[in-house]
Amino acid sequence: MIQITGASGFVGTNLKEYLKDTYEINPMSIRFMKNQDIVLEGGTIIHLAGKAHDLKKVSNPVDYYEANFELTKQLFDAFLPSKASTFIFMSTVKAVADEVEGILTEEVIPNPKTHYGIAKRQAEEYILNKEIPTGKRVYILRPCIIHGPGNKGNLNLLYQLVSKGLPWPLGGFHNQRSFLSIENLCFVIKELLENESIPSGIYQVADDQALSTNELIQLLGVGMTKKSTVLKIAPSWVKGLAGLGDYLHLPINSERLRKLTEDYVVSNVKAVTAIGKSLPVSSREGLLKTFASFKQK
Repeated sequence: MIQITGASGFVGTNLKEYLKDTYEINPMSIRFMKNQDIVLEGGTIIHLAGKAHDLKKVSNPVDYYEANFELTKQLFDAFLPSKASTFIFMSTVKAVADEVEGILTEEVIPNPKTHYGIAKRQAEEYILNKEIPTGKRVYILRPCIIHGPGNKGNLNLLYQLVSKGLPWPLGGFHNQRSFLSIENLCFVIKELLENESIPSGIYQVADDQALSTNELIQLLGVGMTKKSTVLKIAPSWVKGLAGLGDYLHLPINSERLRKLTEDYVVSNVKAVTAIGKSLPVSSREGLLKTFASFKQK
């Protein structure tokens, strides 16, 4: 028996499909309520429910702490005395850092900057500070940006440009970013379910190879069978336009520009080593699957 919170979301929907032939899945419809009594069955708890990062910055900060920390606290408190044997909490790399110098590993001291990241880190700390009963396993997963067929997410702006035949104007920026195919994430979770020798702890989840945004534009063109053009406009000009976008609500703003052009390389060495298997999908293969699905919409 696997009980999944947030089962109707992008990750939950794909995970249910990935596991359906092997496990009995029980979606849990749950949200934070004060003093609620959560009753869990045996098996595994996969906690996906929460409030995602808000690029438009219009969310109430309290919502992040209730959905990402308080709810996790309630659920984990219910798990500890229950018959359930395994708890998997979906955190985020943003619980560690919003900006990365070099390569992000599990050894980096967390210093989140956003309400989203801080709330997720508080949930991590709560779990890590509890004594885990003998026979139970607890995993905290920190995925980087997740993508997959049917979900444009933060890749939507790139998709819009290529699909309309517009040039990519940020070719002057040189960066490396890690991404995570939904297939690789589901694979990692399935391995945690099946391999009881994998130690409890924190594991970052990312595809093997980081890519530049310019490479993404080229892959988008291939996946959508569209011509893609990369322009190398001076970064200072682009940053000025993004600053204007903050006030005029343009498609490009400072937050989006940072996400599209920053370096954010995430190591998956600890997770892959613990699993003892290679991830099934390469970085480029996973992105091409995602981009090809855009064309079908």
